[in-house]
Amino acid sequence: MSGREKALWTEFDNSNCIGSTMKTLLLVYLCVYVAWAQDNLDYDEDDSVTPGLNATVSGAAVDARGHRPVQRGRETYTGNRYAPPPISSGGRYRGRPTPAPVGGRQIQEKVEQPDAGGCTHASEEMGYLCPTGCDLKTTLLKQERNVKLSINELKPQVDDLSRSSNTVFNYVNGMSNSLRERQRVSNDNSRVVSQYTDRVEEQHVYIKEIVDTVFPSNIRVLQGVLDKIKLKIQKLEKAIQAQRDECKEPCETKCPIPVVSGKECEDIFRRGGRDSQMYLIQPDTFYPPYKIFCDQTTQNGGWLLIQNRLDGSVDFGRRWDEYRRGFGNIAFDSGKGHCATPGEYWLGNDRISQLTKMGPTEVLIEMEDWTGAKVHAQYRQFTVQSQTSNYVLAVDGYSGNAGNCFLEGSLTLFGENRTMTIHNGMMFSTYDRDNDNWTPGDPSKQCSKEDGGGWWYNRCHSANPNGRYYIGGPYTRQMAKHGTDDGVVWMNWKGSWYSLKAISMKIRPYFASR
Repeated sequence: MSGREKALWTEFDNSNCIGSTMKTLLLVYLCVYVAWAQDNLDYDEDDSVTPGLNATVSGAAVDARGHRPVQRGRETYTGNRYAPPPISSGGRYRGRPTPAPVGGRQIQEKVEQPDAGGCTHASEEMGYLCPTGCDLKTTLLKQERNVKLSINELKPQVDDLSRSSNTVFNYVNGMSNSLRERQRVSNDNSRVVSQYTDRVEEQHVYIKEIVDTVFPSNIRVLQGVLDKIKLKIQKLEKAIQAQRDECKEPCETKCPIPVVSGKECEDIFRRGGRDSQMYLIQPDTFYPPYKIFCDQTTQNGGWLLIQNRLDGSVDFGRRWDEYRRGFGNIAFDSGKGHCATPGEYWLGNDRISQLTKMGPTEVLIEMEDWTGAKVHAQYRQFTVQSQTSNYVLAVDGYSGNAGNCFLEGSLTLFGENRTMTIHNGMMFSTYDRDNDNWTPGDPSKQCSKEDGGGWWYNRCHSANPNGRYYIGGPYTRQMAKHGTDDGVVWMNWKGSWYSLKAISMKIRPYFASR
């Protein structure tokens, strides 16, 4: 007899069953065995149910298909589910005949147990097994398979949900970090704003103090300065008016006029005028005499000063008519009782033209820089034509150590650029009479207007004796009115951006035996 059969017999003994005959025990044995065999035949293809069948009833083992607690909020539980009623009719067997009593004992009548879900219960005296135990087992086994399938289907979804949860967690974590970072930045910005607010408030207090106290004080000071300036302006206006009243008539020099006179300085030298001073000459008897300065010492004398720059006291940026007539101070008394010191002046183009056209004339140009160094340029032939030709210049026969600007132009330039700086053959130009070679007739391109004086400009110059006077020598584009080299320039000696301290032009009759 197997272990299962022994267990059944033990169960029967404990139930205090009445009339435990061999046949009854056999009948019970067969019933249980048939039910167990039928169950194995129905579910033999799923081996996972076997442990449940082999579980003991001693209470020590755990049922593998126990209850599953309801997860609140996610699922619900519905009790009293419908279960089919047990089979109560259609038995395959009839009752067996009652055996005769043995040994005079009263034989209990055999009671056929009702059929319940394919399992036959034992007698009531034997007690009850689990209500509809076989059917419940079958139902649970069937449901287990469906539950497994559902669980297998839910596993991928649970995995996806887990991954999604991880993604959401990472996203939320990232958002939290970003939020914390933004909160930190916001706190830093708030701190910076607070600092700047404090600074702005300090500046506001400072500005308010300035506006309320300092500005009014400064305004009062400036008002006082303005009042003083107005008084000075009024005094200057009175002085200017007084000067105008005194200068209604042409000013006359107080220097005594020497007795010796002549047509020009060479004639005066030959007549005995050997001192360098102001003289009176009359080149043409049809025109009145006029004052000039004679240099009777340089190179044996006889030089007539037609142009002189020495201190910047006279403005040479003048109109055409002024250059035609002449302007400036011929000479002044230096305390010797006669006018032995020449002033700054231009003799006048009409007079220069008249003197150079009287015969062969040479010109001597003497220069001095701000260190006291001196050079000269001399031309044996020098002629200035009349106003009808706009005082065209003609020179030749250079000698000296200053550089031949009139005939060769600037030696720092080459080719056509150097040609543009040659002065020989040029007409005289002023800012109101454009006769240069730089786009004639174009008012925006005038050498005289940009270079500060009247001269025999080409396009534009290598020498500019009548330019603007700069003290000290070197000057820059920023100092120049138009950004050009408009100083008192002799380029072949000091270049374009050095303004000479002194320069003069002297003429005398030229003859070979001198």
